[in-house]
Amino acid sequence: MRNITIFVGCLLLALGSFWSWVYSPSFRSKIEDYLSSGQFQTLEVRYSAESIMDAHRKELLQDSDHVFLEPTLKFVPYLLMEVKYNRTQDKTGEGVILWGLVDGEMVINTSTWEKTHGFTDCIASNATRQEFKIINALASRGGAWDREGLSKFLNIENHILDSYIESCRNKSLIVQNGNIYRLHLQNPKLQVIPETRLEQWLVTKSTKHARRVNKRYRAAQIENIAKAAFGSDFAIRKTTEIFLPVYSIVVQNPDGSLMASYWNALNGKRISQPFDID
Repeated sequence: MRNITIFVGCLLLALGSFWSWVYSPSFRSKIEDYLSSGQFQTLEVRYSAESIMDAHRKELLQDSDHVFLEPTLKFVPYLLMEVKYNRTQDKTGEGVILWGLVDGEMVINTSTWEKTHGFTDCIASNATRQEFKIINALASRGGAWDREGLSKFLNIENHILDSYIESCRNKSLIVQNGNIYRLHLQNPKLQVIPETRLEQWLVTKSTKHARRVNKRYRAAQIENIAKAAFGSDFAIRKTTEIFLPVYSIVVQNPDGSLMASYWNALNGKRISQPFDID
């Protein structure tokens, strides 16, 4: 009886740990911290919170009754992938891709922090390589194309084309208007070279007292969507989790309410569409 109780207890503990690992990002982050050396890699802080607050004082403080509270520095996780891909018919491209583990989008240029738009929806719907044939074809035409154009461009049999289109429609990745199919996204940006222009240094920081934001996506999800999007000639050599330093700058209004804004500590620019980093 005692052995059965121990076995059941161990089983419940294992199931609980597995559930926490899969469904609790904060638990997973704590375990990863424990297993790590106590350090993590991050892009370098190039702007102080004070310099950002001074530069944007008129924008953030309406009058003397609005005041700054103490800013906080947080670290947002990204997946850095070393990749190779088919640049042209006779040339292979090699580089790195920086992909958000919170917002699910690829960074195109770290100086401007220009990003893609649309991969988050593709991750949520588990878009396949076949579905990306339709998505990429539409993206190459500005987001919309008629059936005849798709058929000629993809050069596949009609029944296969119909199955790809129907699958994309069922996942709400595309919509149909008459004979026109278009990406079901506002201002999609998916037609990009699979490489991030990264010119900044990586530095090492201690995990002690560093406020790291929980991941929303797993590395495997990012790798899978990248492979589906960029085709069979795309390969990932190595992946590393790194972080972007982000300031949370809070203004206290006269009525006591608070207004938070988020700022990229790498380039000093405001994050216009803030993700959940609280």
